[in-house]
Amino acid sequence: MPAISFQSVSKTYSSPRGAFQALDGVSFDIEEGEFFGLLGPNGAGKTTLISVLAGLVRPTGGRVLVRGHDVQQAYAAARRQLGVVPQELVFDPFFTVREALRIQSGYFGVKNNEGWIDELLHNLGLADKATSNMRQLSGGMKRRVLVAQALVHRPPVIVLDEPTAGVDVELRQTLWQFIAKLNRAGHTVLLTTHYLEEAEALCSRIAMLKTGKVVALERTSDLLKAASSNVLRFKIDGQLPREFEGKARVTGRIVQLPAHDAHEIEQHLSVIRQAGLRVEDVEIRKADLEDVFLDVMTAGRAEVPA
Repeated sequence: MPAISFQSVSKTYSSPRGAFQALDGVSFDIEEGEFFGLLGPNGAGKTTLISVLAGLVRPTGGRVLVRGHDVQQAYAAARRQLGVVPQELVFDPFFTVREALRIQSGYFGVKNNEGWIDELLHNLGLADKATSNMRQLSGGMKRRVLVAQALVHRPPVIVLDEPTAGVDVELRQTLWQFIAKLNRAGHTVLLTTHYLEEAEALCSRIAMLKTGKVVALERTSDLLKAASSNVLRFKIDGQLPREFEGKARVTGRIVQLPAHDAHEIEQHLSVIRQAGLRVEDVEIRKADLEDVFLDVMTAGRAEVPA
């Protein structure tokens, strides 16, 4: 039995300007104990899919099962299986960190939970903030509390929706060490993130969404194998020639172009030189998940079956 099963999930929003289809027949399973990545550009439908999974949004069609429990028909049973860390910093300003975790335990009927709360506080670097009021915390600390609240009832399935957005490197490292430890202990993890290096390092399998549809669903290693074998990286001052538009990753002066072999590398450099641009700091590297992601999003790959 899968930990999570999305079965032909569709969601259409209606407005005075017309209908918008956020999800279009999304189907895939996440197995028990997997560390699974859900990737896509803004507006692809990731948060809508997570909201359907958490029972916060009712799908227009299809259904979602969490360890065999239908999210709509058996909401309470399905929700007890889930620990969801939302994107938004939602918190009650009237309680301390420890009180917030005790109250969250109560929502799930969990009693005598102080030992686990202490462990969460320690592993998430919150031990010295246990008696602090929530409104006194920094944004990064509030996000740590959201993670602790999601885990306080010891859910077998952990859902992380952009958990490290806008937080410092220390929290990212602390969080991933703890989540990886829980995953090794058997917890299933579903992660959405814009930090693709995190997804590449952590996720064994990845689904990519584009305009509400699954456009890739494969093991991370297989996605990387199918990518261009090399990437040409260099710096320039000036405008990149027009023939590279849609192919290049450009960050400030840094340009990265897919290159399958030495001949293609020389062709790229020749075009740059003919445009009167000076190339600096040239290097060749293996393709990473961001290269794969950009390739899939621009190529409009056909849906890959689960």
